[in-house]
Amino acid sequence: MSKLRIAVQMDPMESINIKGDSSFALMLSAQERGFDIYHYDVRDLTWEGNEITAMAHPVFDLKQEQGNHFRFGDALRLDLRDDVDVVLMRQDPPFDIGYLTGTWLLERLAGDTLVINDPKSVRDAPEKMFVLDFAQFMPPTMITRSLEETKKFQSKHGAIVIKPLHGNGGKAVFRIGEDGANLGALVELFGQVWPEPYMVQKFLPDVSMGDKRIILIDGEVAGAINRKPGEGEFRSNLAVGGYAEASELSEKEQEICAAMGAELKKRGLLFVGIDVIGGKWLTEINVTSPTGIVAISNFNGTDLPAMIWDAVEKKLG
Repeated sequence: MSKLRIAVQMDPMESINIKGDSSFALMLSAQERGFDIYHYDVRDLTWEGNEITAMAHPVFDLKQEQGNHFRFGDALRLDLRDDVDVVLMRQDPPFDIGYLTGTWLLERLAGDTLVINDPKSVRDAPEKMFVLDFAQFMPPTMITRSLEETKKFQSKHGAIVIKPLHGNGGKAVFRIGEDGANLGALVELFGQVWPEPYMVQKFLPDVSMGDKRIILIDGEVAGAINRKPGEGEFRSNLAVGGYAEASELSEKEQEICAAMGAELKKRGLLFVGIDVIGGKWLTEINVTSPTGIVAISNFNGTDLPAMIWDAVEKKLG
């Protein structure tokens, strides 16, 4: 494989925490392979005629030194069809109309430039909706805007969790106890802040034992970590104070991965992170900007960024 030209569509480089950022790890790995790397913001995409361009910066001198972890070259007008081989679509949610527009534009590169993950599939598979295709592995779940339906669900299942349908990183995830206290106020707040429905799930006490992040590369299991809640928390996301430990897959988790592997591959979802609680309850399928490859690589001694680039080169080759 010749030297690849990589354009990374992501959030500002200055704001990332390089210690565990998956996008940065992928860029570091690309640099090690001698690839040309460019950075641009989704808001800098332009379509005119058959051209899709972005004002992008060449990226140099990537290193593990926070605050001095990269250097930009002068901005240039990058033709995403002719000037690059791969676009990594890595900006964080919210999965809003701006995000959707980015997928509609990048989808027009099909056949010329490889976009990871496939933009059409990303658009059609938001984390808490795509997972419904595998409802047989999920805990009791409801998607609604109705307080009445939420009350019925809570009455049936006891303690519940309510979370935004298109949130990320464990933000705005609330636990309501068996007494239902503050349920009405919380549903009212969700209705005022988000126009879409919210997700309600039975609270799983097993979350105290961890919420496993499993990474699949082109439909195959690449590794996993078990994330445990920090003190005084029920959320295990690393972004909200959870901590990670090495982990193997249970028999049920292997079954879950096997059930979705072919579908992920077919959809062009090359880099995916799924979340499983208690070794058996599938809660999310993360396809927009999955994380966890740094922690998994550190714990199990593998190199997931390199494995992802191997899979990309295989697709191109």
